[in-house]
Amino acid sequence: MWLGLVRGADAHPHVWVAVRSEVAFGPDGKILGVRHAWEFDEMYSAFAVQGLGKNGKPPTREELAPLAKTNVESLAEFEFFTFAKQGGSKLKFKEPVDVTLESDDKKIVTLRFLLPLETPVPAQKPFSFQVYDPTYFVSFGFEKQNPVTLSKAPAGCSVSTMEPKPLAADENKKLSEAFFQNFSPGADFGVKLATRVIVACP
Repeated sequence: MWLGLVRGADAHPHVWVAVRSEVAFGPDGKILGVRHAWEFDEMYSAFAVQGLGKNGKPPTREELAPLAKTNVESLAEFEFFTFAKQGGSKLKFKEPVDVTLESDDKKIVTLRFLLPLETPVPAQKPFSFQVYDPTYFVSFGFEKQNPVTLSKAPAGCSVSTMEPKPLAADENKKLSEAFFQNFSPGADFGVKLATRVIVACP
């Protein structure tokens, strides 16, 4: 298992992921789910594709398909690192679909998948989600430009992002110690450092 193998080393953080997301709407205007594109850091990408590809070329999507399947299967254990709410209630996701794993010319890998909500929700109430690993073992960060888009949204819908508050001095110290001493800072660091995405419709 991709993420799980590294997590087993109990080090922190060892994986960095640049996130782009798209909130998908249905024909009835309901929110269907979130489509993710997760680009992994250079070191982790090299680990993931080692031994794959031919003649020095990046592996093809077909070659990476078994790895993509294993990856998304392992994500269920971590709630797909995606936590959504509406009206204060936590929303559940179904298994990912449209899963692909791609490698670019620099062998940087990107995992793409659609994460459908278990039950589509009306968009009239604000819908929010965050992408994070609670233990901050994997560091997820949204891209700076166009981090979140809307697909087939009703007219007037908008998306905004809310950056997390800076960590308190003692939390920064704990995080630094965790990094240099190779242990996890705690199960609540991920959410403290997570950007919140908010979708609002008229």
